[in-house]
Amino acid sequence: MVMAAGLAAGFINVLAGNGSLISLPVLIFVGLPPGVANATNRVSIVFQNLVGGTSFHRQGKLDARGALILSIPMVLGSAVGALIAVDVNDQVFRQVLAVAMIVMLILMLVKPERWIAGKPGAVNSRLTLARFITFFAIGVYGGFLQAGVGIFLLAALVLEVGYDVVRANAVKVVVTLASAVVSLAIFSANLKVNWTAGLVLAAGSMVGAWLATRFASDKGAAWVRWFVIVVVATSAAQLLGVFAWLRGLLP
Repeated sequence: MVMAAGLAAGFINVLAGNGSLISLPVLIFVGLPPGVANATNRVSIVFQNLVGGTSFHRQGKLDARGALILSIPMVLGSAVGALIAVDVNDQVFRQVLAVAMIVMLILMLVKPERWIAGKPGAVNSRLTLARFITFFAIGVYGGFLQAGVGIFLLAALVLEVGYDVVRANAVKVVVTLASAVVSLAIFSANLKVNWTAGLVLAAGSMVGAWLATRFASDKGAAWVRWFVIVVVATSAAQLLGVFAWLRGLLP
């Protein structure tokens, strides 16, 4: 179950984001406390983005310089977020998770095509003050929670930096990799990581990540754009309890 969740989460995370909505509940279901599950999930995040970034680079889709520049504020924010998360008890973590998912849901449902399609024009990965603040804030959120950070990153890379959605995904996985390494180190130092579950999850996620990069390169931006919209819509339905409501209607 954990490996299968990793495969699905790896595919969704590399291609869009929100894969942690699959992996986190599964880790909790198999017995990990929410805080430990949140930390353990970073093992999978590191490995899936390592595979994704390498594959995108080989396919010529990665702007390595832009990814390096934008990783700086993301890494700093991730360290802050992880340090905060270490001291948060499980009950508070559950409440913050619920609030964060609702906020993310609202943001993604407001004209989703505008968020994904982005703006035409030249890519500019220069690290301005406004951009530093944006990626630092995303880093704090990612270091603390991780779930949904890919959607926020993808939106910033498309709308603010100017990448098309495929190249934005390539930069996203490298930036996420850098920030996840830092947060994982902090969680590990504070004995929050279950390495056995994490490595099993990572094994599945690496396969999912590789499949996602092939899909992105083969299908192009239009297909990836629709995939992201489907992921966001499905996540919204889950958060709103639509699936539970539908199950209640069944005899």
